[in-house]
Amino acid sequence: MLYFSRWKALAIVAACAIISLMAVPSLLPPAAFNDLPGFLQRKIVLGLDLQGGSYIVLQVDQAEVRKARLEQLRDDARRVLRDARVGYSGLNIQNNAVQVVIREGQDAALALTKLRELAQPLGGVLQGSGQLDTSVSASGNTITLALTDAGIQSRTIQAVSQSIEIIRKRIDQLGTTEPSIQRQGADRIQVQVPGLQDPSRLKALLGQTAKLTFRLVDTSMSPQQAEQSRPPAGTEILQSQDNPPTPYLIEQRILVAGEDLVDAQPGFDSNTREPIVTFRFNTNGARRFAEATQANVGRPFAIVLDNRVISAPVIREPILGGSGQISGNFTVQQANDLAILLRAGALPVPLQVVEERTVGPGLGADSIQAGMTASWVGAALVAAFMIATYGLFGVIAVFAVAVNVGMILGALAMLGATLTLPGIAGIVLTVGIAVDSNVLIYERIREEARAGRSAISAIDAGFTRALATILDSNITTFIAAAVLFYIGSGPVRGFAITFGIGIITTVFTAFTLTRLMVALWVRWQRPQRVPI
Repeated sequence: MLYFSRWKALAIVAACAIISLMAVPSLLPPAAFNDLPGFLQRKIVLGLDLQGGSYIVLQVDQAEVRKARLEQLRDDARRVLRDARVGYSGLNIQNNAVQVVIREGQDAALALTKLRELAQPLGGVLQGSGQLDTSVSASGNTITLALTDAGIQSRTIQAVSQSIEIIRKRIDQLGTTEPSIQRQGADRIQVQVPGLQDPSRLKALLGQTAKLTFRLVDTSMSPQQAEQSRPPAGTEILQSQDNPPTPYLIEQRILVAGEDLVDAQPGFDSNTREPIVTFRFNTNGARRFAEATQANVGRPFAIVLDNRVISAPVIREPILGGSGQISGNFTVQQANDLAILLRAGALPVPLQVVEERTVGPGLGADSIQAGMTASWVGAALVAAFMIATYGLFGVIAVFAVAVNVGMILGALAMLGATLTLPGIAGIVLTVGIAVDSNVLIYERIREEARAGRSAISAIDAGFTRALATILDSNITTFIAAAVLFYIGSGPVRGFAITFGIGIITTVFTAFTLTRLMVALWVRWQRPQRVPI
C-alpha cells in the first residue's frame, strides 16, 4: 500500500493539479476570462440566491388543454365519419364533450365502432392498464365523446414536458447562463434565470404561446360591417397589435403554419431601415407558401401571432423562395424577441404566470460573504484540531483537504454546474467528511502501533484495513446524495451535486494523495515509531 511507481505518483499529482486548476478561470475577471482558450472557458455559475436574478412559476391552463383536445376530437370525428361514409346532422362541442347526431339509425352502430377508435390509451405509469383518455357512449342516434379526468391529467403532464423544452430554447437564446427549468407538481413549471434582473422581458417571452399562422384577409366586407352584423362563415375578426388596435376580418383557414419555419432572424428593412424579422420555411412550408402566394396575388395576406395580426401586406407577386419578412413597427428588442419566439417554436398550450420574484444581487453578496465566513471558520477549526491531534500527519491531512476543496471547485467548473448557497454548505460538510476519512486511517494506524507492529508496518496496515470502512461509509452517503439529486429540486439539487462530487474527491484524495505523501515521508525518514 505504501509503494508508488514514479508514473503512478506523477499521475496522482497531475490529476489533482489539473482538476484544481480548472477552478482558476472562475476567479478571473470577465476580460481575462474571455482571453482564455475555448477549452478553458469553463466557470462555476452562481445560482439565483448568490448573484440574483428572476424567478417565475408558470402554470399550464388546463381549460386550454381540454379545449384543444375537444377540438382535435371534433376534427377527427368529422374525418372518421366522412371516410366511413356515415351521414350526420350535428357535430358540436357541448358540455365539455363532442356530440354527434347520426342521420340514419342503421349507421349508428358503425359510427360508434369507428368513433371508439379515436379513444387513445393512456401512457406513462398507466400504460397497459386499459384506461383511455376518452369515453365514448351512445344514446339513440346521439354519440358522445367525453374526456376522462385521467386523460386530461395525462395531456397536462405531456404539455408541461413539451413546454419545458420550448422554454429552455427561448431562454438559452437570451444569452443567460445556466437557467434552471424544472417541473413543479403536475401542471407547473419553475423557471430561475440567474443574472437576469428584468423579469418583464422574461414574462413576455414565456407568456406568449407564439402560434404563428399565415391566413388570407376576407375583403367581401369591412371589419366594421362584420362586427355590426355577423362575420361570413369561416371567418373571424382579429385585432392588430397596434395601439389602438385595428380590426381585420380574417379567414379561419390556415394556409401556412409556423411549424414549418426552420429559422427566423431579426434584421432591418433595406429601404426604410425599420426593424424586421426575416423567416425561412422548410421544404413543405416553402411549397405551401409558394402555392398560397401564387393563387392570391393582389389579396392581403395576414401574419397572425397568437390571434393578433402582426401585419397584413398585399401579395404583389408570388414568393417562391421559401423565405420572407415580417414588419410591424417593431423596436429592435421586439424584433429580436419575436425571432426568438419563432425559432424556439410554439407552446402547446398557454402558460399563466402564477408567481414571480426578482432577487437582487445584494442578497447574493450577503449570502456569499456569510458562506465564505462559515467556510473559513470551519476550515480553520478543523485544521487546528487535526494538527493538534496528529501532528505531522495532521498537516498532511489538512493539505489533502485543501486539495480536495480545489478539486470540488474544479469539477464544478468543468461540469458548468451552478453553485448555490446550499452548495456552499455541501462543500463545508465535505471538509468534515474528508477529515473523518483521515481520522479513521490515523486511528487505525495508532491501534496497529499499540498492537506491537513496527512503524512502517502499522502505517501500511492502517491504510489497508481502513479502506473497507471508509468505502462503506462514503458509498452509503453517496447513495443519499444521489437520492436527494433525483427527487429534489432547486437548492436541494445544488446541495446534492456539490456533496456528491465532494464524496468522490474525498475517497480519491484519502487513498491516493494522502497515502502518497505519507509514503514519500516514510521513504525519506524511515521512522522507527509512528509520529501520532
